[in-house]
Amino acid sequence: MVSRSRYVHVLGVLIIAVAAAQSLLKVAGGGSSLEALIDFVLLGLTGVLFLYVGSWLSESEIEPDLYRRVAMWSLAGVGVMLAFLVLRALHPGIPTEFTFGTRAVALAIGSVAGLGIGIHESRAISREREIEQRNDALERVQDRLEERNDELRETQQELEATVRELEASNERLEQFASAASHDLQEPLRMISSYLRLLEERYGDELDADAEEFIEFAVDGADRMQVMVDDLLEYSRVETRGDPFEPVDLDAVLDDALTDLGVRIEETDAEITTEELPRVAGDRSQLRQLFQNLVSNALEYSGDERPRVHVSAERVGDRWEIAVRDEGIGIDPEDQDRIFEVFDRLHTQADHEGTGIGLALCQRIAERHDGTLEVDSEPGEGATFSVLLRPVEEAPAE
Repeated sequence: MVSRSRYVHVLGVLIIAVAAAQSLLKVAGGGSSLEALIDFVLLGLTGVLFLYVGSWLSESEIEPDLYRRVAMWSLAGVGVMLAFLVLRALHPGIPTEFTFGTRAVALAIGSVAGLGIGIHESRAISREREIEQRNDALERVQDRLEERNDELRETQQELEATVRELEASNERLEQFASAASHDLQEPLRMISSYLRLLEERYGDELDADAEEFIEFAVDGADRMQVMVDDLLEYSRVETRGDPFEPVDLDAVLDDALTDLGVRIEETDAEITTEELPRVAGDRSQLRQLFQNLVSNALEYSGDERPRVHVSAERVGDRWEIAVRDEGIGIDPEDQDRIFEVFDRLHTQADHEGTGIGLALCQRIAERHDGTLEVDSEPGEGATFSVLLRPVEEAPAE
């Protein structure tokens, strides 16, 4: 870039050299030294200006290939002034003679004017090129954005197709679950009914072992029917849920505790609650969530009187609802297993249940865009926490 600006540097040096030569010739010819000095300064300052511009160009926005254009315009300005001086000297009606100082000033004005025109034009060209480059860059960006948009549209179409396939698959699975539930429940009811009928008609002829076997079979059929119902409810969390609405959790918890009233009375459980918030959700499913968590706390209370505490705490933009008990607790290594369908930590003889309750709670929490977590140690009770979205209170009328 610096080497290209030497065009203007050379002009500056030439102008200074011409100024010095003309001044020396004037003094040598017997002219005034003061006039020669003034003439040198007038024309020499123009040369200095060219030297400065030659250095400034490399730092300006003017592109290097335009430095020569600046120099050519400066020479054109000098040429115009020279032509003017020649024509002025040849004009027969104007006898006034030009002095060297006049010629120096004229040449200086011409060169500076050409320099200004050259700089202005070169700046305009550089800006035009810059605009073209930016337009080209914008066009490339636009092309890339259009390609990305095409890719996004294709991805969206693929996702929409996948969603449709999943919806169809879920619908088929729900149909299968409903059919399987009905097909399984009917034989189970028939088994239970015939076993009861067998016990009623031939009870006098059956010994104690036979009666016990019948009870085992009826109990197994009843538990199997409960498992089928729970599994069907688990499969319908997403597809058969009610639309979300503002839900008062205090009222929902009261309903759940009412459903568990007999069991709470039988176990002499102590249930304490804090004031709970309003959240956005499915009232029926949230009631099932509370009922399962409290029921689970009662079941695993150990030998002590069950004590259950329900609390609420604001965590960021969510409400954390916690159900804490003082029961037997859960080993940290087993805490992931309790949310698996049919994965039980205890035998049916030790604790009743189908092994679906907590898995159903987790599914409900996920449908509400939340999480269900447990914090527990063996012998120190357990705390189940679920995050739910709040409902902004309506302004007072």
